[in-house]
Amino acid sequence: MINETALLESRTLRNSVLDRTDVLDRVKALSLLPDGMHVTTAMVAAYFEVGLEAIKSLVKDHRTELEANGYRLLTGQELRSFKNLSGTQSRSRSLALFSRRAVLNIAMLLRDSEVARQVRVHLLDMEYLARTQPVENPAPADTALLDARIDQRITHILGKTVVPMFNVLIETSGEHQRELVALRAGVQHIEKRLRQHHARLQRLEGPREDRPLAGVMAAMDAMNGREFEERVAELLRRDGCTGVIVRGGGRDRGVDITALTADGRRVVVQCKRFAPHLSITSPDVQKFIGAAKVLHASDVALYVATCPFTRDALNIAAESGITAVHRGLLEEWSAGAPLSALG
Repeated sequence: MINETALLESRTLRNSVLDRTDVLDRVKALSLLPDGMHVTTAMVAAYFEVGLEAIKSLVKDHRTELEANGYRLLTGQELRSFKNLSGTQSRSRSLALFSRRAVLNIAMLLRDSEVARQVRVHLLDMEYLARTQPVENPAPADTALLDARIDQRITHILGKTVVPMFNVLIETSGEHQRELVALRAGVQHIEKRLRQHHARLQRLEGPREDRPLAGVMAAMDAMNGREFEERVAELLRRDGCTGVIVRGGGRDRGVDITALTADGRRVVVQCKRFAPHLSITSPDVQKFIGAAKVLHASDVALYVATCPFTRDALNIAAESGITAVHRGLLEEWSAGAPLSALG
């Protein structure tokens, strides 16, 4: 079992549990910046109820590890673009941003904080349960195969053995013939239901082109911003786009990806990996309109998000020629459906 001391001292152990960022909210609500993805140094310090210098000192000592988990220091044009796109207000010439993974990373490094200690306790409890919980069922694929084999064996026994046995008994028994006939009818009914059940399982578990891939959105929700941008770039290439470049908003005037469609139209993309309970609002879309239409003279403008759009945002997008790729449409696109705007 992982103990707290080992967690504080071993980067390998910390990396093994960094996906469990939900423990942060179990201990205390973590306030996020307007982009729904990051927090500042001051916000991290407030969450753990320590001074700013305690967080800055950890960053200095473990910068490489924290950067691998989403810590970033914005300056210059990248900082200005982030302020414009996220609505963040700051007069500083630099801005340190922490992802939720980076905040959890801090919790596993910060010794003199009761909040950090509680996060570690919850984290270790969850890890212990995950390691010790008995597995009572086979894996899903094995379960389906096992169920199918059991259905087939029972159906075979009922149809080839039990029913013929009842036929013989009915022919040779006079006193209990009526009861035997009723029992045979019941067995035949069970056999019929098992055959129907087996056929239904085959239909449900068989491949279907219109079925979304399992875990598509869960995988995207676990990505950081850059990973999400790279995933959208992969989808563009899959749909025939060429010259696909992941730029990031801070390096190319308000857009994250540029590309060309198969027929040569210029594509610009804004990517937002927001939590599913958040929404893209009309001001978010309005900011993108200027970048897409004025700065980049795009033919196709995609606003791709892992969350819904408000009604006003959808209306403004439609009026301005912006394709709003909301969570549902993104799932369909990721699962193989072509995006009509690229056709």
